[in-house]
Amino acid sequence: QIASPDDLHLHVRDGEMLKAVLPHTARIFRRAIIMPNLVPPVSTLQMAKEYKKRILAAIPQGTEFDPLMTLYLTHQTTPEDIKQAAADGTVTAVKWYPAGATTNSGAGVKETELEKVLPTLKAMEEVGMPLLCHGESTDPTVDVFDREATWVRNVLAPLVDLLPNLKIVMEHITTKEGVEFVQNARKGVCGTLTVQHLLLNRNALFSYGGAGGLRPHHYCLPVLKREEHRKALVAAATSGSSKFFAGTDSAPHTVDKKECSCGCAGCFTAPAALELYAQLFEAEGKLENLEGFVSHHGADFYGLPRNSTSVKLEKATWTIPAAVEVAGSSPVVPFMAGEEISWRATRV
Repeated sequence: QIASPDDLHLHVRDGEMLKAVLPHTARIFRRAIIMPNLVPPVSTLQMAKEYKKRILAAIPQGTEFDPLMTLYLTHQTTPEDIKQAAADGTVTAVKWYPAGATTNSGAGVKETELEKVLPTLKAMEEVGMPLLCHGESTDPTVDVFDREATWVRNVLAPLVDLLPNLKIVMEHITTKEGVEFVQNARKGVCGTLTVQHLLLNRNALFSYGGAGGLRPHHYCLPVLKREEHRKALVAAATSGSSKFFAGTDSAPHTVDKKECSCGCAGCFTAPAALELYAQLFEAEGKLENLEGFVSHHGADFYGLPRNSTSVKLEKATWTIPAAVEVAGSSPVVPFMAGEEISWRATRV
């Protein structure tokens, strides 16, 4: 039995997709940091309030779940916007997508133009509003497998020094360079780790379970990396260090948008996220550190009270569903769909 976990990086989309996928997170997680990359992006306080209302309406009756809202950083985000959002209390953090880095990132700020929003970042530093970073270079000359390490070296390191009191989360770390930077960085710099990057290396994009073939439901951004990087992530997650915490980056797309000639990036891990984290920690002999990673470290970083409710994890074999139906469209295929796993979580 552990304190109820928080998912500190979650996509729930909108409309019928929101109604279909949110219950899978709310089943176990007590709170979640909600990503703002809708179309149009959630870039103002009013938009965040309206989106939060739609999320609250989609929570299954009788389930306690708190969506923690974020603003999408654009060139139009002003210091006054930040101060108003902080005073209002609806917004927990600001998300920075380098323009062109990932799904619906076109309205973001290029890493080469970050100086143009420096007054906004300074306002965030002043009010204690964290900056959540999709950490990849968008320089087209950089190899896709090197984009994170390049971003850490050329963008994150100078930013951490430039704004010494800005709270920063390097989200979905995928490389040993990312892990090492966060481990050694100043106070106020942390990182999230996903299920898929902890369990799989890049071979799983092309061969899995002994069978070859392209695996679109393993494709996400940042992409899976070499085994040496996966091992570094596992060591960080299971170490007990408060610098790292759970952020699933569960990112649903309907099957027609995944299994096509130009498939979308994202793994829908919500149906079994906590159980898969538990499976990994057990395999590493570090189950005693699971609660800190999923329930305590993130809450402490964000200045939230630790959850007073609990969940129970039991050894029990069950099968991840093959698909999750979405009204009016094709279904969503979960990560590891149809596979058996050995842990089952329930609310106490």
